Amino acid sequence: MATTMGNQMMMVAVGWQMYDLTNSAWDLGLVGLCQFLPSLALILVVGQVADRYDRRRILSLCVAAEVLISLGLVWATLGGWINRETILIASVLLGVAKAFQMPAQQALSPLLVPAAVLPRALAFNSSGAQAGIIVGPAIGGFIYVAGAQVVYLVAGVMFLAAALLFASVRYEHTPTTTREPVSLTSIFAGMTFIWQRKAVLGAISLDLFAVLLGGATALLPIFAKEILHVGPWGLGLLRSAPAVGALAMSLWLVHNPIERRVGKVMFASVAVFGVCMLVFALSTSFLLSLFVLLISGAADMNSVVIRQSLVQLETPNEMRGRVSAVNSIFIGASNQLGEFESGATAAWWGVVPSVVVGGLGTLAVVAIWMKLFPDLTRREKLVSAPPPTA
Repeated sequence: MATTMGNQMMMVAVGWQMYDLTNSAWDLGLVGLCQFLPSLALILVVGQVADRYDRRRILSLCVAAEVLISLGLVWATLGGWINRETILIASVLLGVAKAFQMPAQQALSPLLVPAAVLPRALAFNSSGAQAGIIVGPAIGGFIYVAGAQVVYLVAGVMFLAAALLFASVRYEHTPTTTREPVSLTSIFAGMTFIWQRKAVLGAISLDLFAVLLGGATALLPIFAKEILHVGPWGLGLLRSAPAVGALAMSLWLVHNPIERRVGKVMFASVAVFGVCMLVFALSTSFLLSLFVLLISGAADMNSVVIRQSLVQLETPNEMRGRVSAVNSIFIGASNQLGEFESGATAAWWGVVPSVVVGGLGTLAVVAIWMKLFPDLTRREKLVSAPPPTA
């Protein structure tokens, strides 16, 4: 919750400050691209690190680096030399930290709970994350009136708390791959595993292309300022709205896990997400926009829990770091690269047409993926076979 709150507060401040400085949808998209590229460049390294070293320490070091980045943005803002390039450099550094953080964090969860309750545990974990996504943007938007530097400072405090909490986690550290020499086979093992597991490939690639096309997060500062005519507080609420829906859905899933027709439920959830993006794009009502973003968050949470449960349950522990590294690239591409796609298309076509086309693209992806991965469409249970051995 702490690291999520800090990250969400940072994104509110970075987005609003960048748009204030440049008034450019393209630059808003570049922020997402700068956070994604390090994950892509380091994909073959971060998975090996997560499988060979203590995941708890990796997380602590990554979040400690984010403390330093937030303090750097405080210094730049107070010093008056904050500019487009400074924000983009900070985004690259955040991307490097997150590149190591995400695989280690995803691969840590299955070590803390029994496999039988992992889907519920992931839903409960998502509840905490979504609570952070709700509170973080709302607080960030409200305190932005005191200056971007205040938002960055509070985010830094959140990151510091997260680093200390990660360091306090206890589990039996068994780096099962340390005896395996580094080779091309071990480096590309995560990619090979996902390619061979078509259900896993279909699930994570569905999220990649659907959210890549349908996401509108990077454009929320423009919607808030120019279409819905609200200030930073409104932007904070818009960023929080999907998380409110996601939190409600995740709490429901803790007590009512999806146990039947998981494939159809996942595809239906992504389709609802696409429809919500269409309505959001055409809305000029702040309340309607908040409502459809809330529904989109609930639908997305259904898809997220199914996908994460499927990936973790079908992956042996000694492979989870490398598989999670590849999975994090898909997640990063759908989020950060999706922000760049939104910014670029908005610069070319306009803000509203960009989101309309993205929503239609999400619906098209759902239809195509149901044809490409028929076994995933017909999938009844999260686990169809025992996890493979190394």
